[in-house]
Amino acid sequence: MRVVLAEDGVLLREGLAGLLTRFDFQIVAAVGDAASLVAAASAEVPDLVVTDIRMPPDHTDDGLRAAVRLRTSRPTLPVVVLSQYVQEEYASALLDTGAGLGVGYLLKDRVVDVEDFITALRTVAAGGTVIDPEVVRRLLNRPRDPLSRLSAREREVLALIAEGHSNSAIGARLFVTEAAVGKHVGNILTKLDLPPAEDTNRRVLAVLAYLRSATP
Repeated sequence: MRVVLAEDGVLLREGLAGLLTRFDFQIVAAVGDAASLVAAASAEVPDLVVTDIRMPPDHTDDGLRAAVRLRTSRPTLPVVVLSQYVQEEYASALLDTGAGLGVGYLLKDRVVDVEDFITALRTVAAGGTVIDPEVVRRLLNRPRDPLSRLSAREREVLALIAEGHSNSAIGARLFVTEAAVGKHVGNILTKLDLPPAEDTNRRVLAVLAYLRSATP
């Protein structure tokens, strides 16, 4: 079985590669960042992708977002993501791809048996679904507030938008570049499911969502 492995920690990446090789998996690429993961999976057309969630360039959920991207372009690509935490938004997005088949979401701290881990990989590669029960619990208990999808920094940016500040003014207040603010704004609009339209109108709609959430 041909595998693309993505993990930014060199020791862990080499350890996982050695483990999988021992169980007759063929590692066709072992990479350390999200861009390399997408490139390797596109070039190698593997039977399975195993990726960590937190990796460069942002060291947040880049691996999971890359997995969603890969599954969106190739819904039948089996993908297992490994994480130390539950990233609810992208976990849900990942499960929405390919009718939820050939997907795994495992929490590292809860993988206590090598044989069970290998079985989970083979199950996903065969088109099955393996989701840690804690991930399921968190997804079922997600709050319905649309702003719950936003990160703490994105909420901070949205609050400043609501106060009428421009991207450049927000950047100055938060000591980040205007380009970084623009990226946060784009994420906010996407996470609030605001349809593509003239940007000013979308910002107004985002502010309205913020004000509705803040109203008792």
